[in-house]
Amino acid sequence: MAPNDVNLYLVGFMGTGKTTVSRIVAARLGHRWLDSDHEIERLQGRSIADIFATDGEPAFRALERDFIASGHPPERTVVACGGGLVIQPGMLETLQTRGVVICLHATVETILRRTSGSRARPLLNVEDPEQRIRTLYAAREPTYRRSGSVILTDNRPQIDIVQHVLRVYRRDAVDFLRARGLAAHGPRV
Repeated sequence: MAPNDVNLYLVGFMGTGKTTVSRIVAARLGHRWLDSDHEIERLQGRSIADIFATDGEPAFRALERDFIASGHPPERTVVACGGGLVIQPGMLETLQTRGVVICLHATVETILRRTSGSRARPLLNVEDPEQRIRTLYAAREPTYRRSGSVILTDNRPQIDIVQHVLRVYRRDAVDFLRARGLAAHGPRV
């Protein structure tokens, strides 16, 4: 396996740019691009909001675990992970055994600005979305911070974020292979 074959998982809170950045990064690397939320919606034939409303959050979290276990290729794939995916017990460790994990991070204020008015985020369909964001953010931030390299997305041009993700991925993919005793063939990408 070469460093450029290693999967990349972008994690972080909603509104940090995971979907947009991962799509561009995948194109630059020549990798397949998947968004865990979009794939779950496609496979289930319904929206995440509908899954939450009908089956509840635990059922959705089980679908996320299934997606990581068997819903994507083991190599050359960039995955934008739903905001809560990595928070589930054991999921961070699972992702770290499957590829490079990079966390996109933003302040609560940036997240509020980016997610305001969104009806596609079932966790924000509450009376006080700002308080919900602050509560979730406080609970999730420690896991995000230990998930891998953290890249700040506040007030940065998208191209800078993409280039930073690519630099970190290239470095961490070599380290990923070395840590597993796999040969890091070929040039660093």
